[in-house]
Amino acid sequence: MRFAYHHSMCPAEQYLPLTLAAEQLGYDTITMPDSICYPKEGDPNYPYNEDGSREFLDGEPFIDAFILTAFLAGQTKKIGFSTSVMKLAVRQPVIVAKQLTSLVAMIGDRFKFGVGISPWPEDFTVSQIPWDKRGKRMDEMLEIVRGLMSGEYFGYKGEIFDIPELKLTPVPANPVPLIVGGHAEPALKRAARLGDGWIAAGGDLESLKKMIDRINELRKEYQRDHLPFEIHAGSADGFSADGVKRLRDIGVHEVMVAFRDVYKSEPDNKSVEEKIGQMQWYANEVMAKVG
Repeated sequence: MRFAYHHSMCPAEQYLPLTLAAEQLGYDTITMPDSICYPKEGDPNYPYNEDGSREFLDGEPFIDAFILTAFLAGQTKKIGFSTSVMKLAVRQPVIVAKQLTSLVAMIGDRFKFGVGISPWPEDFTVSQIPWDKRGKRMDEMLEIVRGLMSGEYFGYKGEIFDIPELKLTPVPANPVPLIVGGHAEPALKRAARLGDGWIAAGGDLESLKKMIDRINELRKEYQRDHLPFEIHAGSADGFSADGVKRLRDIGVHEVMVAFRDVYKSEPDNKSVEEKIGQMQWYANEVMAKVG
């Protein structure tokens, strides 16, 4: 089992000391969310919160994940990084591919690209991207980003994109894993058909098992069950050694851990030292006991 630490959108000056502590304590990954902006007016329905509200995100600090990864990787030695998740569908695929390949050229095989669509119409509006056919756009973008990591000339003609043959240099020796997020059936199908893994945005053991079982069924249908595939999940079960073992038993490979529930608007009022104390407790009481 691997363990990922989530800073929970902390103040910018805390990212480095917390990341250095995570590496020292044996965490495997630093995982980061993505948000472009918070609209003054917008759709009140947020699918990953119980009541659909999203006011808890108003004023939360988000650092661009590619920039944050480059900054932190340059001052650490071995800890990995992932996005959970970057809103891919509101971006331009060739530019994303260039940013991704440039990042990995500088930091090596320490990055896994977690991606999703974005549940907010306003993200599409401010990015000047159509909300309609966003799922198809996401599918094509995954194919384009993967194709452009090959280092060979690659072109694409689909329903959304028409890209002439081009080559990116440099590209990673090993393609960056594309880990797909989302709980709805189309997202599970996308992960199974186009992804190298799946990220769960929380959930109890029963709901996670149902989704993981469904993904495994779909991977067999798409004849991709022979390929490497990893599952990342945050869950209340992840805060005890026995709970982590149960997550491992249902197929989870990496547990994502955060010590502040942003979804419930818990304040970020702990010092760096107090946060490191939480990380130390988890390393001693959970990580060390899982084996």
